[in-house]
Amino acid sequence: MLLAYLAVNFQATAQSGAFTVSGRVTDAEAGVGLPGVTVLLKGTQTAAPTDAQGNYTLNLPNGNGTLVFTYIGYQAQEVPVNNRSTVDVKLGVDAKALEEVVVIGYGAQRSEAVTGSVASISAEEITKVPSGNITQALQGRLPGVEFSQSSSQPGASMQIRIRGTRSISGENDPLVVLDGIPFPGSISDINPNDIKSIDILKDASATAIYGSRGANGVVLITTKSGKAGQKPQISYNSFYGVKDVFAKYDMMTGPELFALRQTGNQFRDRIGPDEAEVVDTDWQDMLYRTGITTSHDLGISGGTEQGSYNFSVGYFEDEGVIPTQQYKRYSMRGGLDQGIGKHIRIGFNTYNNYNITEGSNVGLYNILSLSPLANPYNPDGTLKRTVRMPEDETWVYNRDIVEDLRDEWLNETRAFATYNTFYGEVQIPSVEGLKYRANLGLNYRQSRTGAYTGRGITAVNEETLSTASSSNAVTTNWTIENLLTYDRTFAGKHNVNIVGLYSASQEEYDRSLVAGKDIPTDAFQFYNIGLAADEITVDPREQRYRQWGLLSYMGRAMYSYDDRYMLSVTVRSDGSSRLAPGYQWHTYPAVSAGWNIARESFMENVSLVNMLKLRVGYGQTSNQAIAPYSTLGLLQTRPYNFGSDVYETGYYVSQLPNPNLGWEYSKTWNYGLDFAILNNRLSGTVEYYVTNTEDILLSLGLPPTSGVDSYTANIGTTQNKGLELSLNGVILENKNGWTWEVGVNIYGNRNKITSLASGQQEDRNNWLFVGQPINVIYDFEKIGLWQAEDPYRNILEPNPADPSATLGMIKVRYTGEYNDDGTPVRQINADDRQVMNANPDFQGGFNTRVGYKGFDLTAVAAFQSGGILNSTLYGASGYLNLLNGRRNNVDVDYWTPENTGADYPNPASIRSGDNLKYASTLGYFDASYLKIRTITLGYNFNNNNWLEKTGIQNLRIYATAQNPFVLFSPYNKQSGMDPETNSYADQNVAVTGGVPNRLLTIGTNAPSTRNYLIGLNVTF
Repeated sequence: MLLAYLAVNFQATAQSGAFTVSGRVTDAEAGVGLPGVTVLLKGTQTAAPTDAQGNYTLNLPNGNGTLVFTYIGYQAQEVPVNNRSTVDVKLGVDAKALEEVVVIGYGAQRSEAVTGSVASISAEEITKVPSGNITQALQGRLPGVEFSQSSSQPGASMQIRIRGTRSISGENDPLVVLDGIPFPGSISDINPNDIKSIDILKDASATAIYGSRGANGVVLITTKSGKAGQKPQISYNSFYGVKDVFAKYDMMTGPELFALRQTGNQFRDRIGPDEAEVVDTDWQDMLYRTGITTSHDLGISGGTEQGSYNFSVGYFEDEGVIPTQQYKRYSMRGGLDQGIGKHIRIGFNTYNNYNITEGSNVGLYNILSLSPLANPYNPDGTLKRTVRMPEDETWVYNRDIVEDLRDEWLNETRAFATYNTFYGEVQIPSVEGLKYRANLGLNYRQSRTGAYTGRGITAVNEETLSTASSSNAVTTNWTIENLLTYDRTFAGKHNVNIVGLYSASQEEYDRSLVAGKDIPTDAFQFYNIGLAADEITVDPREQRYRQWGLLSYMGRAMYSYDDRYMLSVTVRSDGSSRLAPGYQWHTYPAVSAGWNIARESFMENVSLVNMLKLRVGYGQTSNQAIAPYSTLGLLQTRPYNFGSDVYETGYYVSQLPNPNLGWEYSKTWNYGLDFAILNNRLSGTVEYYVTNTEDILLSLGLPPTSGVDSYTANIGTTQNKGLELSLNGVILENKNGWTWEVGVNIYGNRNKITSLASGQQEDRNNWLFVGQPINVIYDFEKIGLWQAEDPYRNILEPNPADPSATLGMIKVRYTGEYNDDGTPVRQINADDRQVMNANPDFQGGFNTRVGYKGFDLTAVAAFQSGGILNSTLYGASGYLNLLNGRRNNVDVDYWTPENTGADYPNPASIRSGDNLKYASTLGYFDASYLKIRTITLGYNFNNNNWLEKTGIQNLRIYATAQNPFVLFSPYNKQSGMDPETNSYADQNVAVTGGVPNRLLTIGTNAPSTRNYLIGLNVTF
């Protein structure tokens, strides 16, 4: 009876789960416990997670099952129980799985479970393009993300556009988030060597968690961290290189300029006092130098049983090819994550940098426009102070003069910034999977820009007074976030992640500027301008102050069933102090879903397909794309003179109030397909999106009688839609020591304005047209040059006084009507201007890596097809293609009676002001190009036996060529120059206006360079 009772009781206990197994799951390398590991009884829904120390307890029906241990970033492991009550497991890191972890904001997911549009790149990929700025390393690497060069000077960052331009006059820059906190600084402040990964959120369903700040996309930057239990590890990364001019600005030689003068009318037979027909001076050769770039980074990382740390210091210097132009950055970073007991974690990340930017005062326009017929030297071999041309006298400088005057002719910006994040996290003991986290971001950035030009420098008159200016700007920013997260897996298949957020942030900006003339001594430079002997100016228009704040509530719920069906729902509400009372709050939803088709039972026998996932998402985001106080009426001062010593200050209205100013917001649909086939040898993503932006914040023109030019209102709509494709393939995988990987991405964006204020169809002054893209060229369209045999020349371009004056003149498209006999009804006029799309048809990039044993060869390229490149060097605003010979001219093939097949007009044809008629059309080029960004050859010593004896864990050396060549570029074919832009439309030109500032151009900025680097990566 007793035996029977025991047997029955044992069976009942086993069936009720009385067999208990427990143990600890640790990192195989570091030996520390892993929290959150899923422990599942194979073939059932019985599962449990590990606690903060890696411990678990699981009740089983009996002791004969198999336990499955899974954890993101680690290799899954199956262990038979075999009637053991204790099962300890060590999990090894899965490097490939780590790469598949995607940061999505306030959390991370395996890429297989992501339902929004996210583009990711690892540190290893970033370092394939050694640079001091991460934007240069990312160009051409991420589909749908356009990096455009807005300045070619050392230290400059690129303009970033994610899926096109949405706002017309507001900001279109994406939000940058550094280690979880919105980053208020310049992206050039961030040292690329400190970055672990970059994840870019592109569609509204992904960016909605960041609210209004994420309206233009989000760039999530995660910096490197230590690893719990890791022994101290020291790393050193360095590169050194030289840089030369990619191509000089293509200017005429002395004989070519003399021939141009003889062809034209205005300066025929004219030679300036310092010119001679036999002289040929290359002024660019006299200025440029060989630049140097260098980078050094030293870091240490490691961890304890419950914590990890990472500290690093870095130095980067980029010395330009123009004398005194350089950028230096000193950076220091630290991070600490520490567990306290079982339920509490605290930590911080701090990023500090000090940078110096110098030499922006040394422009190229005067050098490029100097006559090559002018002899720069006196009879005794000394350099002339000025040279005199037919109508101009210009101050002379070369690299030696600029270097010698670096203390009397300078412009520098010194900036210090500290970005700090402190956080604390508590796991709620009584509720499994529930935790609270507080993030506090405290940021401070201060910059001081000083400029000084000594007496007579840059001026023809030696007695021209010295000038100095000094500006100081301080930005303070704080953010506090309260996060409540619930993350749990039920029955091994149902994963639920819920996040609730309340956050507040405030930013304050203060800038002051003072200027003076006649500084007592060069030693003062721009310090103590109050001692200036002449006028001291504190222009009220140059003083700035603003303060604004943001309050936010956000909730997000993500659900996944068996990694097959995924759903994510987000609701966010933002309140901004920038907007008018009653319009400050906006609430918007976002939802996305995914279907992992490859995990369905009907796909089990389809060995070709390893992963196949469909995604769809819809969401709204908003944009507070206006400056603070735009809702208010503003006054400006105006001084009045009522006598020799009586001055009064008056005020006038400079901005009208708008009490109805509200949010500019976008609605986005996103459709995606992710796939991997052929045993994951080929993987990729296809996406299509449509974004409609409404209530666009735009300046509305007012009649002159109002006394104010314009006011800001919500008065427009735009649309962006596009298609993106990315592919990654492994052609060879360790076949006889060879590996070969390739990647390519290609995308196209179609942008258009769908409405403007009051139903108007166009705003010609601002180049805005309904049905057309935001970025257009509104001008005449050059279709050739007028030839003697062309019909209707006397009708379209009449010149009764001298009909031959129109020969070789620029011929533009006529858009008017025709008579019954086929003749034009009128001459060409302003109505013939065309709206031409400046955006490329498509763009993208590719990369490839070939490896053989320890050697690897990597190439990265970027390309675009179509669009219009506006080069002000050739157009009317640059004044370097006047074709009159007054100063030097870009080297062009111009029309003469003996050279009628030329592309550029007759220098003696009709002029409009300083320029030949329709000269602006000469600056428009096909923007297509294929540019090899970098080629790197490296060798990894890791497989060498001698390396282990030295204590070195990793050692790699490499050589890199950056910007080695350009293909398929009409602009490069014409000029030999780099076809990438380098300026905004109102920068580095002789004449501003006409072209909206938002368009990027090629102007007289620092020349593009070709760089050659050698580098070293070593870990101890």
